[in-house]
Amino acid sequence: MESLSPAQARRIALAAQGFADKAHTTPTMRTLDRTVERTGVLQVDSVNVLQRAHFMPLYSRMGPYDVDLLRRASTGRERRLVEYWAHMQAYMPVELWPVMAHRMAAHRARRGKWGTSQAHDELEVSLLAEITERGASTARELDEGLPRTKDHWGWNWSETRRVLDAMFSAGQLAITGRNGQFEIRYDLPERVIPSEILALPIPSKVEADVELVRRAARSHGIATAKDLADYYRMSVASTTLALAILLESGEVSQVDVQGWRRPAYLHREARLPRRISARALLSPFDPVVWERARTEALFDFRYRIEIYTPAHKRVHGYYVLPFLLGDRIVARVDLKADRLGRRILVQSAYAEPSAPGDTAAELMRELRRLAGWLDLDDVVVAGRGDLAPGLATQVGRE
Repeated sequence: MESLSPAQARRIALAAQGFADKAHTTPTMRTLDRTVERTGVLQVDSVNVLQRAHFMPLYSRMGPYDVDLLRRASTGRERRLVEYWAHMQAYMPVELWPVMAHRMAAHRARRGKWGTSQAHDELEVSLLAEITERGASTARELDEGLPRTKDHWGWNWSETRRVLDAMFSAGQLAITGRNGQFEIRYDLPERVIPSEILALPIPSKVEADVELVRRAARSHGIATAKDLADYYRMSVASTTLALAILLESGEVSQVDVQGWRRPAYLHREARLPRRISARALLSPFDPVVWERARTEALFDFRYRIEIYTPAHKRVHGYYVLPFLLGDRIVARVDLKADRLGRRILVQSAYAEPSAPGDTAAELMRELRRLAGWLDLDDVVVAGRGDLAPGLATQVGRE
């Protein structure tokens, strides 16, 4: 069995995610297609402290790009991407719609992702009829104005919103886009998904599982079975069966990574570059870091998202982005876009023990580039964190 060092595994994983691709001077739709082929999905999240989650992995790999590329890719007759529960809620390639049919059926059987009662059946019929007649609509537009309850600490969804989400999870509705307030616009699948995709045969459950694990293995490059299961949120049992088929066909091979306690699986198309020359801030929802145990195994970097942690219990900050330099995560920064003041606020900055001496200078270069992409004019560094003083000295330097 082939044995790989942690450094080799790390370079394989980063190359699989697109960090070894040659940059395009001006990112185009072709650049976006290449990047999504690497990541597989783009997780969607409503937090907008810096930039919406689905835009950031593209920026981390493509550099400054026109965000209208993603809008064009996820709307219209030539739609390339569509939202569904692929990882969490995420943009996925539209050709995965029939592959998700078994997941949709499972959600239908348990009445949606979060569950609804039979008492909602009449509302479901009513909503489907109204959307059929009026076209793409938000929950707010469909809601009859009944007051929302305040018994949930988070979303406080109306009953309309809950049933719409259940219908979306079950594939009865699809998401055609979002409005300026980031509200989902629901429509019938036949008005969202290209007809040639809807005409594709539904694969068997095993065939669908194999396709998802195949894609996860390609996006990871090298991974454990647990890593592969997490990518499209599959059960370990389904993943294990799919892995056996991919091993038999030679699409993946089992390898040993020094220091990993579990077997690793290498995709046959995975590259092992001699070096990775990345400089990127990674969203908390970036595929490189969303499975925390894998992040720690690859980078010796312990990472926890603290958005849902009470402020007084946070260690590093609210919206903390790991900083990738070369093939190592060398720092983490808590960032906020002050749009009225037209500046990025660095609310804390911490270096990793292995951070090289030029970390502050490289991080400031990246922060200035990020500010330009976000149409902000300045970077302001607060005093918290061991990297903050060194980063502050870089302000104003070119």
